[in-house]
Amino acid sequence: MGIALKESGFANHIIGVDRDPDNLDKALRRRLIDEAAPLEVAISRSEVVVLAVPVNAIEDLLPRVLDLIGSQVVLDVGSTKRNILQRIRLHPQRRQYVATHPMAGTEFSGPEAALPGLFSGKCCVFCDVEASSPDAVAVVKWLYEALGMQIVYLGGGEHDVHTAYVSHISHISSFALALTVLKKEEDEKRIFELASGGFGSTVRLAKSSPQMWIPIFEQNRDNVLDVLDEHINTLAQFRSLLIKKDFKTFHQLIEQSNQIKKILP
Repeated sequence: MGIALKESGFANHIIGVDRDPDNLDKALRRRLIDEAAPLEVAISRSEVVVLAVPVNAIEDLLPRVLDLIGSQVVLDVGSTKRNILQRIRLHPQRRQYVATHPMAGTEFSGPEAALPGLFSGKCCVFCDVEASSPDAVAVVKWLYEALGMQIVYLGGGEHDVHTAYVSHISHISSFALALTVLKKEEDEKRIFELASGGFGSTVRLAKSSPQMWIPIFEQNRDNVLDVLDEHINTLAQFRSLLIKKDFKTFHQLIEQSNQIKKILP
């Protein structure tokens, strides 16, 4: 985000805050940030504050940040929203905060994983904007438009349901498939030799950081369980068809699944 905001002209100076000095050093050396500073100093010298940390950390950090701001606009990029929004619902500076979720990312983490153009053409969800000031929403809208993102508006609870379907279940499935293959194929060299594009794209998400994803699953547990139950039922249906050798119905289900191309061309 820092790279793109500098390249777009939205930001002319970016201050990085991190409790890990190694991350700050890497970000400075890669010119992802212009300087590093403690949280209080960075907030006092900023106009826009972006919280890009795991969702459990956002839940703890956001109230502290709102305590420190004056006219600054605050946004987060977390993958869950209900708990976070509830946490600051009555905060006196609530209207300076805009809850957002840019639906873009990779399976990699840390300053080394920064990619120019990552957000371009992707979707960003704004949640519960009616609780934010119009001026704050306008600034954050300008920020994401500078990144080349399309904006969608949802309620926080509605957002968490939809992300369980389109994002969170994909990661659980990828983690599970990776574990299944690693248990069955103890010869990792053989997996590497045989793995093609299809397998690689399916398990790509299994490389994702548990420090990021465990808090997401914890905060969106109920929605993820609902989706996971549906997914397990569908897998059980496929298993039953294989047992019965009912490949005609199997064929029909695959044809039904092909309809996803109307949504994801």
